[in-house]
Amino acid sequence: MNIERDLYKELVKWKSKKNRKPLLLQGARQVGKTWLIKNFGRNEFKHVAYFNFEEQIELKQFFEITKQPSRIIENLSIVYGSTINPKDTLIIFDEIQECNDAINSLKYFNENAPEYSIISSGSLLGVSLSSGKSFPVGQVDFLTLYPVSFKEFLAQAEPKLYKYINSISEISPIPNIFFNQLIEKLRIYFITGGMPEAVKTILKDNDINILQQVQADIIKAYKLDFSKHIRSSDIPKLDYVWSSIPSQLAKENKKFLYRTIRSGARAREYENALLWLKHAGLIHIVNKISKPSIPISSYTDVSAFKVYLLDVGLLRQMSNLYPEIIKSGNNLFSEFKGAFAENFILQSLISKFGNEQHYWSSNNMAELDFILQYKNTIIPIEVKAETNIKSKSLISYSNKYNPNIKIRYSLRNLSFDNGLLNIPLFMVDYTEDLLSSIK
Repeated sequence: MNIERDLYKELVKWKSKKNRKPLLLQGARQVGKTWLIKNFGRNEFKHVAYFNFEEQIELKQFFEITKQPSRIIENLSIVYGSTINPKDTLIIFDEIQECNDAINSLKYFNENAPEYSIISSGSLLGVSLSSGKSFPVGQVDFLTLYPVSFKEFLAQAEPKLYKYINSISEISPIPNIFFNQLIEKLRIYFITGGMPEAVKTILKDNDINILQQVQADIIKAYKLDFSKHIRSSDIPKLDYVWSSIPSQLAKENKKFLYRTIRSGARAREYENALLWLKHAGLIHIVNKISKPSIPISSYTDVSAFKVYLLDVGLLRQMSNLYPEIIKSGNNLFSEFKGAFAENFILQSLISKFGNEQHYWSSNNMAELDFILQYKNTIIPIEVKAETNIKSKSLISYSNKYNPNIKIRYSLRNLSFDNGLLNIPLFMVDYTEDLLSSIK
């Protein structure tokens, strides 16, 4: 079973760019980077020359002894077993974070050998790029692959429903026969999350026990990265932070508190662990803003933030919530005080609108889940995991700032009334389309 990824279209655009640069594909471990670029290479090129710096450590020497692309290609061609022709061959450098000289070589490929099509990827590429080592600034293109979205999941799980939801061209209520089926599919997605192996397991085998094992193995693999790539003295700190996230999100006020990690914990002891997890793509940090104005970054309070996981399915697994909860109807969405719904919404917002998302709070009297900067408009966002949509915070925000558009994600039907766009949870991936349709 192959899951079609929306990012494939961006890879096709990259290939046809007039001033194309070597591409760096970022993303956490197990989100499907290697499969995607190999599949892209097979479909769009005659040949694929694949090199993995984690499995073939000897490759590093090619980049240590020379910076000349021609010599590097000569050596790589010997390993590949054939001359690498720039006209019809995609070169893949996988796990490139294991060789900083290879990362730096991308500069010379861009300047002196731009005819070669090169995609580099790595599970901890973000960590490597943040390490302060030399990097070819301005010499590479970037893309990021996130876990499978609900939209991508639906295309595989129920093509007819996917076709229907893509046909929606105006903001009006969705017929119940489609609405209820979409909610049912969303429940399944909340159990599996968006890790490709987990998605394939539930759609192909429909085996909850195998799903549980797959997700547990992914989490174990992340923890192994802790021990392989950081100092041994920092491993416990990373583990404490990582393990505390479900309990952080289970609070009514989901602001990240260091004392929740362990008794007596202080920011200066654990902030590097947080940054490592962020750069590894395993968590998302959402900072508070006190004033919703452009540029939104000017009003960011870095001392107040929330932390979410990269994937709602892994959040369920780490929260020890057994998949049988799917039988309890919509209770799954409201578990942990709506944390699953918030995590799910954030995953989509980040993949569609960028990694820097924020929330709003006003002297602890009112708080909104997210604040979205869409073009030159600041949009307040509220997430409701139930059909009960009463909110003092959204009213408080509206009275203070009088926004033209507000968004509420909930289990209510699609509607737009008095500036409030109510988007069913299962349509979060269509947020930009819906905003564009508002006249």
